[in-house]
Amino acid sequence: MRNRSSFLRASALAGSTAALLMVAGCSDESTNFDVSQQIGPNPVLPEPSSQLVPDLKVAEVIGWQNNKMPTVPEGLTITAYAKDLANPRTVHTLPNGDVLVIQSQGPGVEPLSRPKDMIRGWIMSIAHGGGGGQKKESNLITLLRDTNRDGTVDERSDLLKGLNSPFGVAWIDNTLYVAATDAILAYPYELGQTAITAQPKLVTALPGGPIDHHWTKDLALSPDGRMLYASVGSNSNIVENGLEAEKGRAAIWQVDRQTGAARVYASGLRNPNGLSFNPQDGRLWAVVNERDELGPNLVPDYMTSVQDGAFYGWPWSYYGGHVDQRVHPQRPDMVEKAIPADYALSSHVAALGMTFSMNSALPAAFANGAFIGEHGSWNRTAFNGYKVVYVPFENGKPVGKAQDVVTGFLQGDEAQGRPVGVGIDGTGALLVADDAGNTVWRVAAADGTISPLPVGTDQIGANAGAQASASNLQSLPEAGSVGQVQPNQNAAPAASTDELLTGQQPSPSAAQGNAASGGPSQTQIAPAVLPSATPR
Repeated sequence: MRNRSSFLRASALAGSTAALLMVAGCSDESTNFDVSQQIGPNPVLPEPSSQLVPDLKVAEVIGWQNNKMPTVPEGLTITAYAKDLANPRTVHTLPNGDVLVIQSQGPGVEPLSRPKDMIRGWIMSIAHGGGGGQKKESNLITLLRDTNRDGTVDERSDLLKGLNSPFGVAWIDNTLYVAATDAILAYPYELGQTAITAQPKLVTALPGGPIDHHWTKDLALSPDGRMLYASVGSNSNIVENGLEAEKGRAAIWQVDRQTGAARVYASGLRNPNGLSFNPQDGRLWAVVNERDELGPNLVPDYMTSVQDGAFYGWPWSYYGGHVDQRVHPQRPDMVEKAIPADYALSSHVAALGMTFSMNSALPAAFANGAFIGEHGSWNRTAFNGYKVVYVPFENGKPVGKAQDVVTGFLQGDEAQGRPVGVGIDGTGALLVADDAGNTVWRVAAADGTISPLPVGTDQIGANAGAQASASNLQSLPEAGSVGQVQPNQNAAPAASTDELLTGQQPSPSAAQGNAASGGPSQTQIAPAVLPSATPR
């Protein structure tokens, strides 16, 4: 299988002589580039390159065979926490130590806007293979329970099924919040239950189809328990579907969980995920997938603290003032507002998960930092990512180089698995959701050290939710009646439904509804489209 990637590229591009010549003429820009130059607060950014067909090299997913598993450094041990899952994307630990595994497949509704999207789509279908074995039902949430805290799952039950491409969850006040691809839903749920039968309430709708390019919607609960933060990725690489399709996207939303009132908290983030609050200072962080097709070493994906009201550049620029000349019309005013990320992870690693280590029971070398799940590259001629790394922190900021923690997902040009979400389980061990290998891996201290008590993913202050108990569900509409009820109708949001992306002002023609302008400003947030059907 050594030449599998080259064969796939040639097959995908057959019939296009120019494209084939371009791929054949690809230099070794990927293999000769030291990716460590792009890890840290000041990444090396080469000149952008434009290609008719981008560099394509993917690892065909073969799954974990013959009892193989990832590898970890000395002082750590790794075991399979749960197998035979169906595309596990994220993990979430409840305050009693139970672990929720969110398994999900994309909605698959995105139209092809460019001929080369067909090539990329076919290639990516190979990269997202099933990992071997019989294909199982996905789009569900499974509960894993380790009753005696020995690192082995004793009970397993499906909590919810038939969801619409779920990804992020949060729990507080006997309520489980689920971020599906088109809405945040609230389910009554008491710790210890192994099934949810009640119908959900709609908290707020999120931008979904009909394009839904980046469909994953992550979720985090604020330390005071009042707000939910939801990530909404862009609907394109660099607005090839038009700015109108980007309303409310490439952003992190702040949502009042009692009323559903929502606003854009930060914008210009092409595909944010891994939303996590640093338990030491309460600051929100995210990992972000940057744009493709500027060359194998542009643009670095990154992790960053998320500032209220900040604009991070997408689509007009990257890493502050580095203008993307492909985007029209150009917006120098927006480029001027763009702020650079805190820490680059190198190009095309596809960082999709992040969790802080401060409440883990791992060795001292991992006591103060963040773990990041890197799903792996496709837009390079040499692989990058396909591992879990650890970034040390000092005084609330990342320092030094990222360190490899969980590796071995790649075997030559084949992938045994691909890491996505990461989290800390009820014993203080690291959990890694492997969506291609259909497994959740557990990484623990080799000496058997565990935490004294479980610490949930949602690290809220004592009694933080007392003023907003589970009765807040009564103020939210039934999910089944969303066609008739506006989720924010009784709220007093900070801005109207025409709220602009952070730092932008409407054009006079848009404010006047001038038909010649094509309607609202293309950079405005459209009122969220309510889900068309009751979540199953």
